[in-house]
Formats: sequence, C-alpha cells, structure tokens
Amino acid sequence: MARTIGQYLPSKGSTAGGLAAAGAIALAGAAFIVNRQAAKAEKAYPPKGSFVTAAGVRLHYVERGQGRPVVFLHGNGMMVEDMLISGVLGAAADRTFRAIAIDRPGFGHSERPRGRAWTAAAQAELLPRIFALLGVERPIVVGHSLGTMVALALALNHPDQVSGLVLASGYYYPTARADVVLVSPPATPILGDLLCYTVAPLMGEVMAPRMISKMFSPQRVPARFDNQFPIGLMLRPSQIRAASKDATHMIPDAFGMADRYAELSCPVAILAGDADSVVDLNAQAQRLHAAVAGSMLDVFAGTGHMIHHADPARVVRAIDFVSGTDQPRVEIPSQAANAA
Repeated sequence: MARTIGQYLPSKGSTAGGLAAAGAIALAGAAFIVNRQAAKAEKAYPPKGSFVTAAGVRLHYVERGQGRPVVFLHGNGMMVEDMLISGVLGAAADRTFRAIAIDRPGFGHSERPRGRAWTAAAQAELLPRIFALLGVERPIVVGHSLGTMVALALALNHPDQVSGLVLASGYYYPTARADVVLVSPPATPILGDLLCYTVAPLMGEVMAPRMISKMFSPQRVPARFDNQFPIGLMLRPSQIRAASKDATHMIPDAFGMADRYAELSCPVAILAGDADSVVDLNAQAQRLHAAVAGSMLDVFAGTGHMIHHADPARVVRAIDFVSGTDQPRVEIPSQAANAA
C-alpha cells in the first residue's frame, strides 16, 4: 500500500513529548550538579562560630573580643565571612568591644524555616531572643546594606533592645529597583524552587564575579575577599532563595518603616559611599540623616557600597560615636557628589 511522506514524519505530539523528556533530563542533570556543588561547598566551608536556637530557628554566629556588645548584620547574599574578611569584626574586638556577627536566617549556616514571610521585621523579632540567650544587653547594632533594614526594624519595634545604630550603605526609602525584578523569579512559588535547584546556581556562578565587582566599584575587589569569601555557599539553592525573598521584601519593608524613622530614640550613625552604585546617597543616606534628629552622617569620598572593606577603622569610629566614647570625622559630600 502506498504511504504519504507525512506518515514517515514524527507527529507534533511525539515531538513535544521528546522535547519535554529532553528538558526533564537536562533539569535532572542540573539538579544533580547543583546538589553536588552545594554539598561540596558546605564541606569546604564549615561553620566558623557557634549556634543558638531562637524561636525554633537555628542560627550561626561568630564572636570576638570582650566588652560592650556590638552586633553585626550582613547584607543580602552575604554572611558572617563578609564581616570577618573585611576586618571590621576584628577591629571592633581590638577596640574592646564584644563583637558578634550573625548569619541572618537562610544565609551562611543559619536556617530559614519555610511557611513564614522573613521580612525585616520578622528577622528582627529573633534578635531579642538571641541577645537573651547570649547574655547580651542593649547592644550597638551595625547593619550593612539590607542588614540596615533589620537593624532599623529592631530599633523601631524593640527600642529597649538597642543602645545605638550604625547603618552602612543602607536602603531606607522605597524607590524603583531593576535589580529586585531581576532577582525575584527564585522567590516565586513552585517555579522558584525549580529554578533554585537547577539553573539559578549555575547562572549565578557566571554572574557572581560581575555582581561582586559592582558592589565594590569603583574600588577593586580586594584579593583577600577574592581568595577567602565562600562563593560556593552563596550559590547554594537555599541561599539563592533567601536572597531572592529578601530582595522582594525590600520595597514593602521600606514603605512600612519610612514614616517612622523620626521615632528612633537611640544614637544613630549613617555611613555611605558617594560612589555607591547600589544605593543612591541622596535618596537614601542623606534623606535619612535629615529625618533622624541628632544623627551623624559620614560620607566616604570616592567609595562604593562595601565601605566596611574600604575603611573598617572608620566604621569602628562610628561605633565609638554611638557608644559615646569618640567623635569620628564627619565628611560632608561635595556639591559635585550631591549632583551625581
């Protein structure tokens, strides 16, 4: 019997099925690679500190020195290693402070239980419990980048738990941010998990050098950071998901707190780089300085987002300022910087 050419060609259904099977195999392969890399990173970079469990959440922290307590909260995507590598934790300990850096929920070696929206306020709710378990009373809290939002939420909602704030390179007022849109897919339900455990870590491995360079720009990435920072931990599915979730909370959190900054009753030092390409000096640090009576603004000339790496001693001088032991130099940005 004669047959037409179409009888020898694959049907549309079989083609679609083949593509779906190939896609599933590719995703399974990516998931295998991602899980293997995550396990390898956790073995290569074990915890450097101790653990405390607060409200059922196991959190990792590193402690140095003795004296008046100072608690450090890292930015999005970072972990306690950032404070260690920058030297700011050691510099504070050398200045007779009890310096404690905490891996925020989902970062480093800290857990991030599901079923809860880990907003800045939710993360801040854990801190008084941690303080009590560690025997810490009314510490000075130092936040960098997104960590400043957690520090502010703590000071606004639990003013009796904080004796002073040092806010470095922070985001305080809601603005349109393209980076939030770009990093939000891993935070979406169902699809987010698929991305986090397959392609997102592999894409992150390619994108990480550029992202880190932008954070340090116009300074070069320090060799010490390049050599010591645990990129592998940052690219684990769990941490990518946590960073994406935190990014999606940034704008709503800023909306929720922006009208309350005048309520702050503790000493506040605001630190910012006038060459920061991640957060805008005028729209963020200078505006907060105007809103918080008695606050100190210290602008690091020609410095980008990672100011604690650029000059850790100057960050410690800000800690001295809010502790009432010293008066750091306050640098007012130039007119050129204001116009930038």
